[in-house]
Amino acid sequence: VIGGSLGKSGAPAMAGMAALRAGAGLVTVATSRSSLPLVAGHAPELMTEPLSETATGALGRLALGDLPDLMKAKTVIAIGPGLGRGIETAELVRDVALNTTVPTVIDADGLNAFEGLAKMLNGEKRTLVLTPHPGEMARLTAMSVSQVQADRIGVARGFAREHACILVLKGHRSVVALPNGEAWINPTGNAGMATGGTGDVLTGMIAGFLAQFPERPELAVCAAVYLHGMAGDVARDQLGELAMVATDLLHTLPEAMRRTIAWSRQKPMRIS
Repeated sequence: VIGGSLGKSGAPAMAGMAALRAGAGLVTVATSRSSLPLVAGHAPELMTEPLSETATGALGRLALGDLPDLMKAKTVIAIGPGLGRGIETAELVRDVALNTTVPTVIDADGLNAFEGLAKMLNGEKRTLVLTPHPGEMARLTAMSVSQVQADRIGVARGFAREHACILVLKGHRSVVALPNGEAWINPTGNAGMATGGTGDVLTGMIAGFLAQFPERPELAVCAAVYLHGMAGDVARDQLGELAMVATDLLHTLPEAMRRTIAWSRQKPMRIS
């Protein structure tokens, strides 16, 4: 997980823990030197790597020299959580996203780095997953948020086909659009998940599932989206929608997995 900046260390930490909860064996969070102690203190299970930072505590061009050796042994890269929107940061994101050869998940400020430059995004040579909310989708497509929301399936499908990527358009009934034109609508989730950090958890979950099922990326992404919403539904049942925060999903994900596995083993009933 590449992310974080001064004041935004929680985002990559949540993404890293979500990847672990999703079943990834080892997760490293590469973050700015000033953010590293906070990320490392979030959970002892996370490995961390310091990256060179700008004067404002964000990642920039200097970090490019730190990344090649770090990324050599990694099977999946997730970039974006908590990065911030500085010019140097955007340049770093574009360099990493366009030169990786392993499955890559781009979220949050990683997506904002391609505002006006969406043509650069292409997943033909490796699995590329984008996870925009409607605002980020609007920036990628030069549309308004209302235009995106008026045709969520059409916008997501068109972008996924054009850029040969898997696109998760988040929101009520998240859309998973595939490069072949298929679109899946997620039935899980609730309004209590509209709180800061839940998107970072989803990013980590997607990365964790891709690491385990690289040969079936479409189903890995759909499973992550479904279980993310299910974890939110479990949290709602336990805490209520108003009290939910993003890290609750890290604790309710195991129950969401248990329920889903139990349902998958039930004999289906045909209703005619």
